[in-house]
Amino acid sequence: MPVIRNFEDARDELKKFYNQPGSNTYTLDRMRQLVEYLGNPQEKLKIIHVAGTSGKSSTSYYASALLSAAGCKVGLTVSPHVVDINERVQINNVPMPENDFCESLGTFIDKVNASAITPSYFELMIAFAFTEFVRQNVDYAVIEVGLGGLIDGTNVIAREDKISIITDIGYDHTNILGNTLHEIATQKAGIIMPGNHVFTYIQATEISDVIRAVCHQKTAQLHELHAPEQIQPELSELPKFQQRNFYLAEQAVDFVLQRDGHGSLSNDQLAKAAKFQVPGRMQIIDYKGKTLVLDGAHNGQKMAALIDSMQAKYPDKPVAALVSFVQNRDERWQHALDELKPYVTHIIATSFDLGADDMPKKSMPADAIAAYLQNIGANYEIEPRLSDAVKKLLNSPEPVLLVTGSLYPIGLVEHLLQN
Repeated sequence: MPVIRNFEDARDELKKFYNQPGSNTYTLDRMRQLVEYLGNPQEKLKIIHVAGTSGKSSTSYYASALLSAAGCKVGLTVSPHVVDINERVQINNVPMPENDFCESLGTFIDKVNASAITPSYFELMIAFAFTEFVRQNVDYAVIEVGLGGLIDGTNVIAREDKISIITDIGYDHTNILGNTLHEIATQKAGIIMPGNHVFTYIQATEISDVIRAVCHQKTAQLHELHAPEQIQPELSELPKFQQRNFYLAEQAVDFVLQRDGHGSLSNDQLAKAAKFQVPGRMQIIDYKGKTLVLDGAHNGQKMAALIDSMQAKYPDKPVAALVSFVQNRDERWQHALDELKPYVTHIIATSFDLGADDMPKKSMPADAIAAYLQNIGANYEIEPRLSDAVKKLLNSPEPVLLVTGSLYPIGLVEHLLQN
């Protein structure tokens, strides 16, 4: 049995699951073998399954917070984690304590190692979450999709009573999911199973048509929503884009609670859940008289939503930004910078070093980001070391400081602030 005493040990042990044979081949074959070997724990859970391009993490967190506010015991798994790996196994929006997490993970890895199955990092952690939620006897589990939906490692849940939520869909991971909204929507809608109730906003025709067709094919019940014209008083303090995510989660959770005999959500429960701060999504920190905002907006759609919310919350206040991005094969980081450039007075380009998920993530070099910023006429400077870049940002004269571009360095920034 692996000796896992702390998060550092856990990270070292999990590195063994990076770059497993076939890790970059998107198929459910390994995951199906793994959960079958484990006794199909996912089929013992009442699940809310969340896919989409923008807002799926926030919607997952809010669905969990709403169920918790209603008095339920809720498991939640999200990816990537922001600060540490135990965020991938949460109970009532609280990551498992380090000792409990490490002990359970060691036992779980030992069991997996006894099989002939070689899961990827992501598959291992999702199966661990399923197993842990069963062990802890949760009332509900909220499962965030990792990538896409149809062939994502989470998509082994066949129960008819599963609730499928599909958040806003846009262009992301086009090298894997496809180059058109129709192709991307087909992947996202792949989480819909026969008999499911499906909650989503009415979106562009090429997106909504796909979701409708899949629901018809799977005899699933579709709940298409319009964003409310008036904001509920309980949600007034939420950023604008989070109001949209919260309302989607609220409609799904309210249906589940009424279906299962718990009654409708009360205003007090809504207010309690709305106070939850989603990590790394317009996360606001007061720091020595300045406002620091942490948000992993890494594509144009997410950046536009973030800026719209920040303009509403901080009208006419100058903003300086620190940006870094994960290396990828598409142009989403450029689109994010296109949206950011007109809004901020000053941009600091940096890089980071962090490993998570199926393989270590590599940062876009700071000079590559700077070259694009120069090309679009932005006011920028380069600081390749993240720690130095954070110090430079904190010394900027602007009253509002934004760290954005990728979720991966957000946790590192939080550690730097604590130190």
